[in-house]
Amino acid sequence: MSLAAYLDKGASLGPDAPCLTMGARTLSYGEVQEVSRRVAGALLRSGVRPGDSVAVLSGNDPTAFTCVFGIARAGAVWCPVNPRNEAEENRELLELFDCTTLLYASAFGPLVAKIRDRLPLLTTLVCLDSGTERDPSLAEWVDGASPVEEDLEPPDDVGMLVGTGGTTGRPKGVRLTGRNVETMSALTLMSYPFAGRPVYLALAPLTHAAGVLCFPVMALGGEIVVMPSPDLGGFLRLIEQHRVTHAFLPPTLIYMLLGQPALDSTDLSSLQCLWYGAAPMSTDRLEEAITRIGPVMGQLFGQSEAPMMVSTLAPADHLHPDGSLARERFASAGRPTPLVTVAIMSPDGDLLPPGERGEVVVRGSLVMAGYHKDPVATAEASRFGWHHTGDIGYLDDDGFLFLVDRAKDMIISGGFNVYSAEVERALMAHPGVQDCAVIGVPDEKWGERVVAVLQPRPGGTLDADEVRTFVKERIGAVKAPKQVEIWPDLPRSKIGKVVKPEIRERMLG
Repeated sequence: MSLAAYLDKGASLGPDAPCLTMGARTLSYGEVQEVSRRVAGALLRSGVRPGDSVAVLSGNDPTAFTCVFGIARAGAVWCPVNPRNEAEENRELLELFDCTTLLYASAFGPLVAKIRDRLPLLTTLVCLDSGTERDPSLAEWVDGASPVEEDLEPPDDVGMLVGTGGTTGRPKGVRLTGRNVETMSALTLMSYPFAGRPVYLALAPLTHAAGVLCFPVMALGGEIVVMPSPDLGGFLRLIEQHRVTHAFLPPTLIYMLLGQPALDSTDLSSLQCLWYGAAPMSTDRLEEAITRIGPVMGQLFGQSEAPMMVSTLAPADHLHPDGSLARERFASAGRPTPLVTVAIMSPDGDLLPPGERGEVVVRGSLVMAGYHKDPVATAEASRFGWHHTGDIGYLDDDGFLFLVDRAKDMIISGGFNVYSAEVERALMAHPGVQDCAVIGVPDEKWGERVVAVLQPRPGGTLDADEVRTFVKERIGAVKAPKQVEIWPDLPRSKIGKVVKPEIRERMLG
C-alpha cells in the first residue's frame, strides 16, 4: 500500500465522513482525496517524477498533511522536515535528500529565505497558505493542474525519507518503504484496541510519531483532530469535545498532563488507548496515569529505522487477569510484535539466552531499506543479518523486552557496568523529580563518575544528598550517582528528548 491507499481505504467507508479537523474546520475524506489528486497533478506538471524527493515544512496543519497524499500519488518520496529545526539543520537535510520541491507554510518563510539559494536542486517552492513575491500559494500552484486519477508507483517502494534525531551528530536519512508502513499499520491495528471509527488527537508533530499513527486510523475511516501547537489544557478539552479514542504523548508530556488541574474533572471515558513512547517512562508515573486517566495506557517501542512497533505493551497487558496492576511489566517495552523477530546479540554476533544483556537486534518487514546515500552506515546497522537498534536490553522468560540503556550511554564506573536508564528509573520514583538525565564523566578514582542532573517538579525543591540516599536504597551504592546537579530545565531536542551530549558538554565545560 502507498501512503495514499490509507486515505482511499478510509474514503471507501464513506467519503463524506470527517477526515482532518482543526478548530472549526473539517475536511471530509472526499475533500482530502480531491485536493491530494490536484497536488499530485501540480507536482507532475512542475517536473517531479517518481522517486523524486518532496519536502513539507509546516506546523501541524490539515492542508500540509493533505499534501503528503499528493506526494504519494505522484510516486514521489515524502520528506517530513521538522519545523523546530534550525535553518542550517534543515538545509543539510534537504541537501542530503536531494529535494527538488519544498512545500512550506508562510510562518517558515524567513527560514526558507536563508537556505533556498544554497540548494541548487531545489527548483520548486510553494507557500501553502499565501503567495509570496517569489513563490505561488498552494491554490495558485494547483490551479489548472490535471488531477491524478491513477497513482504512480515509487521506485523501490520507498515512500518516505526520515531524518534521524540528530542528537549524536549529523542526521542520517532513513529510507522507509510502503511495506514498512504497511507492516507498522498492521501491527498497530492488531496490537491495540480499536472499536468503531476511531478519533485520533494529534498533539505531537505530524512529522514524527503522531503522523505515521494517522495511517492505521485512516484505514478504519477515523477522524484526525489536529492541534496546531502543544497545549495540554486544550488537549483535555478536545478529548471531551470530540470524544477522542486515541492519542500519543511522550512521557514528559504525560508527566505534565498529570499536573493539569482539569485532569480529574475531564470526561476521558471515550479513550481506548493513550500511547506513550519515544523515551523511558517512570513506573510510578505510569501507575498514576493508569489510576487517574484510566486503564488505557499503551506503550510502543520502535525507532525511525523500524518505525513504532518493534514491541508493544497494550492497555490490557498493564493489568493482571484479576484487574490488578502488573507492575512487574511497567519497566518493560512489552513483547515483540507478531510480525517482528527480536533477539539479544553479543558484540561477536552470538544470540544470547533469556536474561542476558546485549544489543537489541531486529528482523522483519518493519526494518528500513537502508540509509540514504550511506552504504557504510547501512552495512554497520545490518551486521550479522540483523538490524542493530543501538539499545542494550534483555528478554525475560515470558518474552517481555526490557531496555537497559542506549549502548553509547553505558557507564563503566569502578569496573562495573552502570546503565543510565536503570539509574534514571530510580530517580524518577522520587516524588520531587519532574525529569532527569544520568551521564558518565571522567573520574580519576572511578574511571567514570555517575552524574545525575535533575529537574524538580514545578514549584518544588530537591536536596541532592536526600536524592542520593533515596537512590542508594533502591539500586545500591555502586549504581547511585556520585554527583547530583539540580537544573531548572534540561536541554531537549526538537521532539522533546533530553540531549545528553549537551549535558555532558556543559558538565565538562
